[in-house]
Amino acid sequence: MSYKPGKVAIIGGGIAGLCAAVYARQCGYEAEVFEQHESAGGLATSWHRDGYTFETCLHWLLGSKPGGALHSTWQEVLDIERLTFIDPPEYVRLEDERGEQLSIYTDADRMEAELLKAAPEDAVHIRAFAAAVRRLSGLRMSEEFWPPSLRTILRNLPSLPLLRSLSKLTIEEYGKRFHHTLLKAFFGSDDISGMPALALLLSLAWMSEHNAGYPIGGSRAVIRPIADNLRHIGGNLRLGTQVKRIIVHNGAAVGVETANGASVEADWVISAADGHATIYELLGGKYIDETTDRIYRTLDTFPSYLQVSLGLARNLSAHGGLVTRLLDKPLPLDPGTELKQASFRFFHFDPTLAPAGKTAVTCFLPTRNFEFWTKLRQFEPARYELEKHRVADSVIAILEKSVPDVRQSIDVVDVSTPATVIRYTGNWKGSMQGWLMTPGTGFRPLRHTLPHLRRFLMVGHWVMPGGGLPAGLLSARAAIRSLCKQDHVPFAPRRSERRNEAA
Repeated sequence: MSYKPGKVAIIGGGIAGLCAAVYARQCGYEAEVFEQHESAGGLATSWHRDGYTFETCLHWLLGSKPGGALHSTWQEVLDIERLTFIDPPEYVRLEDERGEQLSIYTDADRMEAELLKAAPEDAVHIRAFAAAVRRLSGLRMSEEFWPPSLRTILRNLPSLPLLRSLSKLTIEEYGKRFHHTLLKAFFGSDDISGMPALALLLSLAWMSEHNAGYPIGGSRAVIRPIADNLRHIGGNLRLGTQVKRIIVHNGAAVGVETANGASVEADWVISAADGHATIYELLGGKYIDETTDRIYRTLDTFPSYLQVSLGLARNLSAHGGLVTRLLDKPLPLDPGTELKQASFRFFHFDPTLAPAGKTAVTCFLPTRNFEFWTKLRQFEPARYELEKHRVADSVIAILEKSVPDVRQSIDVVDVSTPATVIRYTGNWKGSMQGWLMTPGTGFRPLRHTLPHLRRFLMVGHWVMPGGGLPAGLLSARAAIRSLCKQDHVPFAPRRSERRNEAA
């Protein structure tokens, strides 16, 4: 027996919320998204300052290649063919303070040749590294990508031993086999290097086959057409509307209450908002079991971050798109945080982010001491501003070693902190991407339901460790598919509706 699709209320207008709404509409549901800010996107965002645009999210997008993994899935929510992708030949350029440099190229053959030339002492491991990237480039993924079908698993049986071994090692552990200083530094020693080595090698594999390009315009180039598509097919995106409470009746979610006191009825409620706030605030902590409690007590989140953004009146196209500089003297960020390296993104490859002849540059600085910044902003605003200026000045001093006289070219200096992340996204601990994927968590998503609560689902990086835009897309797709199954409604995304002039 099939039922007439009802209404889905979706909390949060980031990538996961928007995708969930598009899928719901395509399956015949009425879809209404509640976004607390005046623009959609959540963490997938950028901001404008005096003619410059500073990107804080998107540096490459899995699925950029027609026929590649995830491409057809993106086609279900936006007309991805209208995006312009570039595939930088260089993934990252590492340099130290003595002028030594090492490039990690996106082409596996070129990467291998460069590394063998720079570090012949690591020849055996370099060849194995490049061979692994090539092998992973040949993986044959299903159209829906996750979960993999039995057919996909059988197709990739020869690669399963490699997948298994790389999923059990962290990135840092994998890097310990190398001796060359800069090559070892590529695999890092920070929180992110605690992710499975498989995550890094898969990223390089996708770049090698040109399926992880950068879309000109950054995250807004992806978010805007999904939001436009949602409106085009009849979805409702309510901006500037914060949800205060999820309404539950007889063990089922039946709607939401907004901050202005309005109640909105729904047949299903989906939270694409912060996981901790959803469970412990919007639902009052009433739907928690031992598994849920253990997840929020024990799993690691991605760190929060500061971002120093610079608008420079210089053409810096001679520099790499991503440059990581090893520091002789660690950069003191906040109490308990000293960074041994600083990474700069030179967005010279995206002409939409800066005036002609100028360059937008960002420096991303991870920290776990989010409380220092939130308390400073709340209780000592003057000192908060001084600390931001201190960090910015330190970052500029580091950049000056690579770009002489850079201070004379500065048009704009902008600093965001963990307090900024929390204020604009509500992400627990100011995390950049939710749960940190580790060898312990693996690649499998967490459950998107809560105990003893019907007609409710969660999507986004709080149910899919590793985060990123693909996590939003895939978790949204899985949630709406589950919802349709329970309602006996066909799950049939209609790709023809994705093409519209607004996209």
